[in-house]
Amino acid sequence: MDEEKQGVGNPFDAPVPGQSLTDTPGNYPWEHPPQFTDPEEATEFIWQTLHTEEFMEQVIGMLDAGVPIEAIARVIVFGGFVEGKFTPDVGLLIKPPLAIVMAGMAEEEGIPYRMFENKNAGEENTMDDKTFLRMIKTNNPRMFEFIRENINESIREGERPPEENFLNAQLNTEEDE
Repeated sequence: MDEEKQGVGNPFDAPVPGQSLTDTPGNYPWEHPPQFTDPEEATEFIWQTLHTEEFMEQVIGMLDAGVPIEAIARVIVFGGFVEGKFTPDVGLLIKPPLAIVMAGMAEEEGIPYRMFENKNAGEENTMDDKTFLRMIKTNNPRMFEFIRENINESIREGERPPEENFLNAQLNTEEDE
């Protein structure tokens, strides 16, 4: 199979290490002082830009197509940096208000929107009860015994722990078996 079709190019077809240090400084907008150093001024500039008819149509179109607000904000902030409007740190500071403005635009237009790219952003990397109890048993055995004793006491008194709670997760870990 042809190497170029696989996405593998010539390994020598790359810049020489340090080549960027030999370019004449000041060729790019981000190599000059930024236009805005105050996040409030940068936010105002972005707000005014967002509310131009052409830009608003583009943003509404992307929101309508299902592009997450965070992705649009990331592109706008990167574009502002590349154009020399503000520094990366100012860009990171204005990203949340920018996202709120775009969410407001989507709501005004009646467009359902996603804030983040990941559909289950708030649920990602959650820990199940069994793993939680295994970690407590390993890292804090006294707490584990306290939890186990409270559950056993509740069971002896005829009470059952509330459903969907880490206290009623199976207490037998792999080490017990």
